[in-house]
Amino acid sequence: MPSSTPTKTPPDQRTDGSLSHGLKQRHLSMIALGGVIGAGLFVGSGAGIAAAGPSIVIAYALSGLLVMLVMRMLGEMSAAYPSSGSFSAHAERAIGPWAGFAAGWSFWVLLCTAVGLEGIGAAHIVQGWLPGTPQWAWVALFMVVFCGANLAAVKNFGEFEFWFAALKVGAISLFLILGVLAIAGVLPGTDSPGTSHLSDFLPHGNEGLLVGLLASVFAYGGLETVTIAAAESEDPVRGVASAVRTAMWRIALFYIGSMAVVVTLVPWDSKEVVEKGPYVATLDHLGIPGAGQLMNVVVLVALLSAMNANIYGSSRIAYSLVGRGQGPKALAKLSGGVPRIAVLTSCVLGFVCVMLNYWRPDDIFRWLLNMIGAVILVVWIFIAVSQLLLRRRIEREAPDRLVVRMWAFPWLTWAALAGMAAIFVLMAREPDTRVQLYSTGAMTLVLAAAGYARQRVRARR
Repeated sequence: MPSSTPTKTPPDQRTDGSLSHGLKQRHLSMIALGGVIGAGLFVGSGAGIAAAGPSIVIAYALSGLLVMLVMRMLGEMSAAYPSSGSFSAHAERAIGPWAGFAAGWSFWVLLCTAVGLEGIGAAHIVQGWLPGTPQWAWVALFMVVFCGANLAAVKNFGEFEFWFAALKVGAISLFLILGVLAIAGVLPGTDSPGTSHLSDFLPHGNEGLLVGLLASVFAYGGLETVTIAAAESEDPVRGVASAVRTAMWRIALFYIGSMAVVVTLVPWDSKEVVEKGPYVATLDHLGIPGAGQLMNVVVLVALLSAMNANIYGSSRIAYSLVGRGQGPKALAKLSGGVPRIAVLTSCVLGFVCVMLNYWRPDDIFRWLLNMIGAVILVVWIFIAVSQLLLRRRIEREAPDRLVVRMWAFPWLTWAALAGMAAIFVLMAREPDTRVQLYSTGAMTLVLAAAGYARQRVRARR
């Protein structure tokens, strides 16, 4: 088994040598810790609880297992070939340029749209504190701050994420401690509910569990950021290896553990779970003073963190694609080790999404949301197929690069692909997700066709 602390990455393995390497190990460690804790967990999980009841714990465990397998596959490839293009670069290496083109640009569209969505969410929270202030102005302020930070140097992104992640990890850790004390009946002023709220484990049957499963899958976001960021760190291989090896307990503790605490302490059918979010509802139930405002601050931080990470991630994905001849050359221009035109482009498109939400919320903006609805699943499929193809190649050509190894290869990779196919089937069954599935599928097919056409044209030259 390779050492857990590999030597620094040889220059020939750094596929983005012209980018700066300003991220330190502490940045990567905290990005890995905080990257999976997003607003989807703090707020969006309420809808999953309403659908699945206490069985949401099973839903999060199943989807968490799939996410851990994807992270392990991605970690294996990213430790072997560090690149700011991450899965897009791996798909191109394993499958062909058309696959890297489709995976990369679809993910770029997702991240740029997400920048706008997170800005809207953060502005909505601040507007609640300062009523009467224009929402778009707050989004513009956030965009200027994080765009400026990402334009200056990669270490600025790292510092923002370090402290954002530290606050998120601290908040959810405190929540878990309070929750466990309350369940044990030792928290002052509260009585332990025991298992009284868990008696109706499947209130809506298997159908409710399936809806909760779909909701939980899309709550896991941000795992790709650390593999993108690792390419700009002092030691990419060590950073990726460390992040992947701690993924299991992070997911088990933060997601599955917190869902177990919520459904044990609060009745699953409480309206407050959806209206306020499960964490605020739980803290209010425990009589913690100022719980609502405290969690609003944490959710605001989670949104700003995701906004910052998505500006960074989208600019690096675009830079990597263009560097591989897959887009307009202007996006690959570097200044001070930063692809500043790519950063600006991502921010501008994010703000355009904000404006579309004001101008055309019922048609163009809704269409855009549907188009990105299943992109993360498409990316996961590219990751799994790429790992199946690359693993044997690496074993033959450079076995020393297998610092991180996928468990029980190839069986667990095939199991993960089967799980992804099952999720697609579930999405096709549900009216709300069916439109997203078809819209994302259409975008992916268009991008794949465009990528294949480019590949054929370049092959003829």
